[in-house]
Amino acid sequence: MSVVFFKCVSVSYVFSRIFQVVTSEILNTSTSTFETNCSSLQMGQYLCNPEIDPLTQQPKGCGRNNIANTICIAAEGIQCIDSGNNTFSKDIPCLWTNGYSFETSLLLSVFLGMFGADRFYLGYPAIGLFKLCTLGCMFLGQIVDIILIATQTIGPADGSHYVINYFGPKSIPLKLDNDTYRMPQVDWPEL
Repeated sequence: MSVVFFKCVSVSYVFSRIFQVVTSEILNTSTSTFETNCSSLQMGQYLCNPEIDPLTQQPKGCGRNNIANTICIAAEGIQCIDSGNNTFSKDIPCLWTNGYSFETSLLLSVFLGMFGADRFYLGYPAIGLFKLCTLGCMFLGQIVDIILIATQTIGPADGSHYVINYFGPKSIPLKLDNDTYRMPQVDWPEL
């Protein structure tokens, strides 16, 4: 019985010693920092938490070029050369808005679209006047505009985007261009 007790005590001592060594190694490695140019960090190595403007529902400082500058924090153990700590400035994409509400334009299109109120609101006075004179092209133009505004195909005339809640429904069109061209693969069947 004492032999079994002695073996249990010695095994528990070995495991506790291994645990102490491993935790000391983890603590020693976690205090070391890696210095780098933080603009070259990959996603997952930093966290950006932009401040959202309540009026535009976009990051504060969003300009016509659809870019906003925000402060980001590098992951633990990474230190930025430029700032000397783990914070750095980064440009993030945003959607510049000029105050045109998506909900307002859709409601105007549904209820007053036959009079062209939606087109006047979005900054298209010629089409608005045409819809006013023709009673929304005999209501056909009103239905077309409801669909175009609901799918966010038509936006404000000044080139800005709609004000939509930051986490609200947003339509992002997919386009095929030189950046999204599908390269034929070897295993694709011949057509």
